[in-house]
Amino acid sequence: MRVAEQLNLALHELLKSDPSVHLLGEDLSDPYGGAFKITKGLSTAFGDRVRSTPLSESAIVGVGAGLALAGDKAIVEIMFADFVTLAFDQLVNFAAKSTTMYGRRVPMPLVVRCPSGGGRGYGPTHSQSPQKHLIGVPGLGVHELSPFHDPGVLLTHLLSTGEPSVLFEDKILYTRQAFENGVVDDLFRFELLGERPGWARVFLTEVGAPDCVLVTPGGMAHRALSAMRELLLNDEVACELLVPATLYPLALEEAVLERLSAAGHVCVADDGSEGGTWSAEVARRLYGPLWPTLRQPIGLVNAADSILPTALHLEREIMVQDSTIRSAVLGALS
Repeated sequence: MRVAEQLNLALHELLKSDPSVHLLGEDLSDPYGGAFKITKGLSTAFGDRVRSTPLSESAIVGVGAGLALAGDKAIVEIMFADFVTLAFDQLVNFAAKSTTMYGRRVPMPLVVRCPSGGGRGYGPTHSQSPQKHLIGVPGLGVHELSPFHDPGVLLTHLLSTGEPSVLFEDKILYTRQAFENGVVDDLFRFELLGERPGWARVFLTEVGAPDCVLVTPGGMAHRALSAMRELLLNDEVACELLVPATLYPLALEEAVLERLSAAGHVCVADDGSEGGTWSAEVARRLYGPLWPTLRQPIGLVNAADSILPTALHLEREIMVQDSTIRSAVLGALS
């Protein structure tokens, strides 16, 4: 199953099992079924609980938050993650605060889905990875889809917390195959660590302590895997990969810290442009518990400090590639 198909099935099962769930967003209804076809078939199956909305991200998130505040559950789609900035006030000053500012805890089961990332030549305002702008907002969870985590488990968990969440979904990831049954390819296997949805750990079966542990969000997983393969076959460097489903607040599971402590080097990578990034926040969190075992500074890999061009060959120069990750690891280990 491709990740897009897996996500469509997860939304179908969620709407089927819970009549209080509503799905809102631009052009979601059939026959179009959303810009990336994630919601195809849902409006036909579930009627007015799946609604196409006017072109106003602030209004869409506001209505979703209102449904959640009134006792229902809402999943909202922002067609391109770039435009979550237009809903910043609704997210930060309304949804995130509503759970605590009324003198008692008020549940806010709201998930805002954000297709993100470049690689398709969509240009400066349709290709960004704006996760870093939402890291550190009290009461707002930030999550990212991965090819290792079941979207149904993740969505069910997010709605069950009673707190608003933003779920980033890399557009390239939609087209990729989801990994299942612990198998990635001929070299790598994976397992889930910690409480679900937890962390995915990708590893070589016959290697003990890795030379490097990479930490990336789900949208970068395939580029990290490609870098790991090149590092192993061409440079004789063995790596592991750790992918959290939750970017913020980051849960540092004991099993995750054990793997990081055993590594010769730790490198954190994400698609955010340089400055105030998720990877920098992860490094800050890791320095304390890893200080006794760190052999060198934690490596950071980010997109360049630039807007994303439309031309694909120029876009590739700005974005993090598998070669970027490989070069960073080799530079640190040398």
